Amino acid sequence: MELHITGDAAADQLLSDDAFALLTGMLLDQQVTMESAFAGPEKIRTRVGSLEPGTIAAFDPAGFVEVFKQTPAVHRFPGSMAGRVQALAETVHQDWDGEAAAIWTRGNPTGAEVLRRLKALPGFGDQKARIFLALLGKQCGLQAQGWREAAGHYGEEGSYLSVADIVDPDSLVKVRASKQAAKAAAKASKA
Repeated sequence: MELHITGDAAADQLLSDDAFALLTGMLLDQQVTMESAFAGPEKIRTRVGSLEPGTIAAFDPAGFVEVFKQTPAVHRFPGSMAGRVQALAETVHQDWDGEAAAIWTRGNPTGAEVLRRLKALPGFGDQKARIFLALLGKQCGLQAQGWREAAGHYGEEGSYLSVADIVDPDSLVKVRASKQAAKAAAKASKA
């Protein structure tokens, strides 16, 4: 698996190699660009020296906020997002023995079970969990039975709706266009 989400080779390599980095990038993907969100785990790893869930969970909370504030910032909302990343790290450390990939591999779960496990994570609502499930299925080799159905329209083949569909600069342009169209449609329906 080789992901190409951020445009930064080191950040993309970390996402490709480290399941917790990928999970953290997904958590950070709100109110910032996808590239910025998914580059966040590399910034954290570089500044902390580790991205191990136990290390992140045990990090001094005030100090972790400072890690997020360093330039370039990990996220535009350093306080709340640093807390969410630490809560995610604590859950992965405590509930999954520090192994993020166990969330989607332990016990050979179905797509519906993986979705349930993802939705149980701090900071993962229904939509974020479905997008991440689609990312696992489309780009990370997840073979869980029924993952496409559980991911909803994000799991559809040939769709360009989310980070799950970004494999190169062209697909990034298509995803951005579909997101802009969805925002315009939502705005029009409110008017």
